[in-house]
Amino acid sequence: MTLSARLADDITPAGSDYEIIRAIVERISLDYRDQPALDTLARDAGMHPATLQRLFSRWAGLTPKAFLQAVTLDHARKLLADGAPILDASYEVGLSGPGRLHDLFVTHEAMSPGDFKARGGGLTIRYGFHPSPFGIALVMVTDRGLCGLAFNDAGGEAEALADMSARWPNARYVEDSAATAPYAARVFDPLRWQAGEPLRVVMIGTDFQVRVWNALLEIPMGRAETYSSIAARIGKPTASRAVGAAVGANPMSFVVPCHRALGKSGAFTGYHWGITRKRAMLGWEAGQVSGG
Repeated sequence: MTLSARLADDITPAGSDYEIIRAIVERISLDYRDQPALDTLARDAGMHPATLQRLFSRWAGLTPKAFLQAVTLDHARKLLADGAPILDASYEVGLSGPGRLHDLFVTHEAMSPGDFKARGGGLTIRYGFHPSPFGIALVMVTDRGLCGLAFNDAGGEAEALADMSARWPNARYVEDSAATAPYAARVFDPLRWQAGEPLRVVMIGTDFQVRVWNALLEIPMGRAETYSSIAARIGKPTASRAVGAAVGANPMSFVVPCHRALGKSGAFTGYHWGITRKRAMLGWEAGQVSGG
């Protein structure tokens, strides 16, 4: 069974496996300094430790203990240290490894400045809500490819849609889950990350934003960079604050990996869809890169 199919089975109404895992991820992400043990997590979830271990590993690709290690500040600092400011050597080493699979499989283009200034005028954007490892995913597509990916918990669909549609207020929006489902299935299933069958992405933003988003795509999975190093990468070394704003405005969370941007010394700074999700994404990626 594919990852997307397993997730579809897991993410059902309140009380589902997903709700259990979301609570555990939040607990680990917020209380990582206390190093909560598996027995403690299982007791609070009302589950046997072995059952929780199996469920969490199936969802995240790594054990609760490994996830705990992946969301610590020390791990974030290691990501930065391993990444290096420009990552020249890392690209050579990582091109054939799992850390580059996600990024190599994304092919992207930017809409013209005129298209952006029209604030979506003339565009038809189809959208749908789908299960994902990080909550309910709002997937948005144009006839040229994926243009938006956001997240919410159950009941937050209207708010997430309002947030995203406000970015391109003049576009025509059509709910069409049949059109967006193939994108959701490919984005969240590593078995379908293939460079020979790229995921088409269209970036709708200012020239500066698009440059920052392109730079994010150059950060391999399992690595991270600071806002200042991203600013240096695009030739604007004094523009760290502007880079942070562009990272925050990224409309394609996870695919354009804004979660790999960290503050100085590995600080988990603000994330539009929540710090818990940012930690969860980095932890999930750690599982994919390490093979669990």
